[in-house]
Amino acid sequence: MKAVHIVEGRAVPLGRSDVDTDQIIPSEWLKRVERTGFGRGLFSEWRDDPEFILNQADYQGATILVAGPRFGTGSSREHAVWALMDYGFEAVVAPSFGDIFRNNSSKQGLVTVQLAAEDVTHLENLLREDPRRAVVVDVARGTLEVPELGWTRSFHLDPAIRERLLNGWDDIGMTLRRGAEIDDFEASRAHFTLAGLFDGDGHVRTQERS
Repeated sequence: MKAVHIVEGRAVPLGRSDVDTDQIIPSEWLKRVERTGFGRGLFSEWRDDPEFILNQADYQGATILVAGPRFGTGSSREHAVWALMDYGFEAVVAPSFGDIFRNNSSKQGLVTVQLAAEDVTHLENLLREDPRRAVVVDVARGTLEVPELGWTRSFHLDPAIRERLLNGWDDIGMTLRRGAEIDDFEASRAHFTLAGLFDGDGHVRTQERS
């Protein structure tokens, strides 16, 4: 996972609440064995509608998604995060998130920005007024800004999640940080061999070798 310090770009006002993981990536897409290509399935049931916002030219290439309350609820599937990131989103802004979705996002490098509901509504209105407006998410400072207007809001990130994002640590990376401790433990623990595995009566035994 790559480190994330700043997410900057245009944003999409999704304008929907209670978007669950099955709506983010429908179940038929879960048959794929690769972790790539899920962007084509993102909101696929809605993208059949030509008026759906992701189909509008003004919002093509956006890197930030702005959604309503309880985004990412429902079943636990990393595929929802994969689909958002494969499509090109690097951050999601919402008044609240599903806990599992938020946790999965932090492990993949997708920034979840939680703002008050009235701030999210205000931001959506700003984006509808002018889809070209840039939005900047600063992970270290915990701020979201629309620089053109001087509109800034702060958001909370768990310190452990902030550290993960800033350093690009997924679960494997977190484990490797303690590589020296793991090596020391492996070197110091007792080793077991198959020699003398069975005693004279055929019972299993182990023989330690220091």
